[in-house]
Amino acid sequence: MTSKKASPPWSHVKAKLADFDRADLIGLVQDLYAASRDNQAFLHARFGLGDDVLKPYKTTIDRWLWPDMLKHQDTSVAKAKKAIADYKKAVGRPEGLAELMVFFCERAVGFSNDVGLQDEGYFDALVRMFGQALKAIDALPTEHRPPLLGRLDAVRSLGHNLGYGVGDDMDDLLAEHGFDGGSR
Repeated sequence: MTSKKASPPWSHVKAKLADFDRADLIGLVQDLYAASRDNQAFLHARFGLGDDVLKPYKTTIDRWLWPDMLKHQDTSVAKAKKAIADYKKAVGRPEGLAELMVFFCERAVGFSNDVGLQDEGYFDALVRMFGQALKAIDALPTEHRPPLLGRLDAVRSLGHNLGYGVGDDMDDLLAEHGFDGGSR
């Protein structure tokens, strides 16, 4: 039987950080920034830097929900959902989360409709995200809801083209959340 050595917990890292001065902390963050695009996207989102902090997350969602079929790329709902989770960890502003969830639904339904995708798991993920988007929109101030609800209504309309009860499930979710025709 092999034993797996546990990764040091956050408390150990935190204890080491206590010895850092300001210059050391800035150097560490600079190294983390340089280490990966995910870290850069996280820091840009956290500090509200750049013209569109949602762009890297949307790019990831787009890549995994609407792959380039000519390049033999696959879909990955998990990787698309991870982009939303990553944004939530970085800053998690309700408007940004709602936007990413609606974008997820738009890309998933658009790709399915365009290529005739018949994947029940993909459709289940789409319907679940549609429900999560409705919850996120419901938590927004009333004046921010109509544009997002209008976009979800377009998703619902396309969902009726997919079969598997996708559009009907979306109709039911809209009714459950009390949304009618894109308004509340």
